[in-house]
Amino acid sequence: MALNQVGLERLNTATTKKIGTNKNLIINGAMTVQQRMTSATTGGQNLSGIKTVDRFSLQFSGTDNPPTQIPVDVASGTTPYTLGFRKAFKAINGNQTSGAGASDTIVMLYRLEGQDLANSGWNYTSSSSYITFSYWVKSSVAQNFFVTLKSGDGTPQKYATETGSLSADTWTKVTKTIPGNSNIQFDNDNGEGLEIEWSIFRGTDQTGSMSLNAWAANNNSVRTPDQTSTWYTTDDATFEITGVQLEVGSVATDFEHTVYADELLRCQRYYWQSNGQLADTQPASMIHGDFINKSTTVADCSYRYPVRMRAAPTVGTSGTFKFDSQTTVNLTALAAINNTEVCCQLRGTTGGSLNASGGIGYSLLTSANTNFLSFEAEL
Repeated sequence: MALNQVGLERLNTATTKKIGTNKNLIINGAMTVQQRMTSATTGGQNLSGIKTVDRFSLQFSGTDNPPTQIPVDVASGTTPYTLGFRKAFKAINGNQTSGAGASDTIVMLYRLEGQDLANSGWNYTSSSSYITFSYWVKSSVAQNFFVTLKSGDGTPQKYATETGSLSADTWTKVTKTIPGNSNIQFDNDNGEGLEIEWSIFRGTDQTGSMSLNAWAANNNSVRTPDQTSTWYTTDDATFEITGVQLEVGSVATDFEHTVYADELLRCQRYYWQSNGQLADTQPASMIHGDFINKSTTVADCSYRYPVRMRAAPTVGTSGTFKFDSQTTVNLTALAAINNTEVCCQLRGTTGGSLNASGGIGYSLLTSANTNFLSFEAEL
């Protein structure tokens, strides 16, 4: 009887541990994966879009001085640190010398696929079915900020919330329980289903009178209530988030920490890099072998992605590349043909000098292991 009781307890424990697995609909909510940050990068990047922390973007317009986005360490001794968070996504304001313009914007964004909402178990057309959205936030300026969720299919619907008044330089956990609505639509596909936006600042061209904590048809002219401009007009003001979680149900549960390898694979559905593998002291680092020349200027190779990507990706390069033995001729273009979400045929083009005979094998080289090929299928 005792053994049966022990076995039952073990079964209950195992069942309890399984509950909530993959409950977080947000990928990289702890900001641990930063594929686009390389050893050659110091400080932040004054660029719009997803440029540092995977899946999270900083977008801006109308600024006098562009803001910086950067992944940062969570300081030890803070509550997020004690809860297992080591990284945060940070925006640093520039110097907005002309003040808060009516069309000025700085926002953080995260986008989810429609099928992830459609298959989540949330009865999103019912007002008695809920999702719970939680995150940690810190601002160097004490003020309130607005955060919105917007559905992407059918007639887009928006749900606006607020952080509440934040104390300067203090981590605060924000939790919002959000009901469904009969007007919400999520298509069961890989297109954009839901957009989450932290409005660090939006000018009056995009704000106005609206209700908080209620679904309504999206209106791009009134994205949030009118916003306080203190953060925006403060030089080098900062705004950070971490621990972002979106889960089905009316109660916020503990953040679901995952191992880095699993989180990396989930991020690679949207973006991944192929880097040089040798030390910088080597004359060249091999990115990929098995390119077969088709002419004196073109060579192709088959290229398989490490995971099935969301869609056929856009291929890009960072740095200078050449084929081996071509000491003076660099690649002038690299393109993906016969491209799918699984693999492609990479085609490298040079200014000439490849072997005149077809079928000669080449390796693609670069002068530094910080150079890379990129494959992007972001929403």
